[in-house]
Amino acid sequence: MKYLWSLIFLAVLAWSAVEPHDRLTWWLEVAPALMAAALLLSTRQRFPLTPLLYGLILAHCIILMIGGHYTYAQVPLFDGLFGAERNNYDKLGHFFQGFVPAIAAREVLLRLQVVNGAAWRNLLITSFCLGFSAFYELIEWWVALLSDTAAESFLGTQGYVWDTQSDMGFALLGAVLALLLLPRLHDRQISHLRS
Repeated sequence: MKYLWSLIFLAVLAWSAVEPHDRLTWWLEVAPALMAAALLLSTRQRFPLTPLLYGLILAHCIILMIGGHYTYAQVPLFDGLFGAERNNYDKLGHFFQGFVPAIAAREVLLRLQVVNGAAWRNLLITSFCLGFSAFYELIEWWVALLSDTAAESFLGTQGYVWDTQSDMGFALLGAVLALLLLPRLHDRQISHLRS
């Protein structure tokens, strides 16, 4: 499984690195995927994750690498999708920015037995995902302040005045859906890790 994960990750990374639309934007968008891969590699022996979480992280990394290759405003399949005037690929990325961290936070909280009770755990997970999303929006703002040339490609606002708020809304939606749809499967996989 880990070899397949690595093979897919490296293949998509190599594809995305070949003549991206903008090299600086590619680095900015792919950096979180590279950091995630390094973190997974360094913790795989002492804290292996569930197959579900590994798969979700890979899917999120692929979304980042595709966005890095084209820029989020120019991913071909999302141009005019459902009659939209803007390319909404970034909304998929922000949805996953809530969906995947929700399961990651859930796995850590459950396995380390940090919080008792599902209601408090879900509140903390949702708050974590919103905080993570807000912090990412701050990073986008800082990059825009530091680099005029990469600002529009990295931000991908495409003139949408509510982009930041809708990004965080999609992250919230992703977190809530992950917590509604995946706990039973996730619990089964966590119990296999413990046995």
